[in-house]
Amino acid sequence: MNLDKRFIADLFDLTKPRICFLSLVMAAWGFYLGSQQGVNSVRLVFLLIGLGLVGCASGIFNQVAEKDIDAKMNRTLNRPLPAGRVNEKHALLMGFFCVIFGEIILVVGVNSLTAILAALTLLSYLGMYTPSKQTTPFSTLIGAVPGALPPLTGFTAATGGFGKLGIWIFALLFLWQIPHFLAIGWIYREDYKRASLPVLSVTDTDGAEVSKQVMTYLLALLPLTLLPSVWKVTGDSYLRGALILGLLYLGAGLLLALRRTLGYARILFLVSVLYLPLLGGLMVWDIS
Repeated sequence: MNLDKRFIADLFDLTKPRICFLSLVMAAWGFYLGSQQGVNSVRLVFLLIGLGLVGCASGIFNQVAEKDIDAKMNRTLNRPLPAGRVNEKHALLMGFFCVIFGEIILVVGVNSLTAILAALTLLSYLGMYTPSKQTTPFSTLIGAVPGALPPLTGFTAATGGFGKLGIWIFALLFLWQIPHFLAIGWIYREDYKRASLPVLSVTDTDGAEVSKQVMTYLLALLPLTLLPSVWKVTGDSYLRGALILGLLYLGAGLLLALRRTLGYARILFLVSVLYLPLLGGLMVWDIS
């Protein structure tokens, strides 16, 4: 019984559940922003199930592709595949099952455009981001593309198209991710170095380029977050809140740029994690 429970837990871990959950939250946010005439609850359920299955497949295939790298890093060496608790063939079978049924659910229960975007998310994550981590220090920029697609996928699920608000939410997630993942890269730079991954935090030994990119993307993010109020989608409450949150995020980035220590990287990471749900919640509250 205990072995069965451990095996089920390992299969669950293969899906990268925290990343998958965050993607679903972002997709639900995008769906809400696109539902100006009221939320279609049935379509939302189909979206979350279908996209959730495709997201699970992304996590599984990623862990299969990176099992040898994961075995070299302290934070990942106990994952099910490098630890030998799950057979690679079983993982692949589970991944194909998830992606096939997820895409069917999206096509039948949502729309074809959403299914295409979900497939594009998976393909760009596996075909572009995953291999780029082993070849270029700018893999963070590449990975920000599939990372920004879930909320756009939610928006297209509600509207059947893109629209300026859909493009805005994609751009928002793209810009938000760069400082977030650069902070993670700084925190785990020794792990990445041990695995011979040329991420920016490893190749940029003094942190000058990391600092430059953090500040560049945070400075671009701040005015972008104010556009919904310019477009009259949101009101003054959102405008003030977005400005405050943006300045806090910018301040955390500035601390890392000036000091370049592990402690300030952790602060930036924490602020980035809090920033997104607070901004999204503020927007939903203001529109409601």
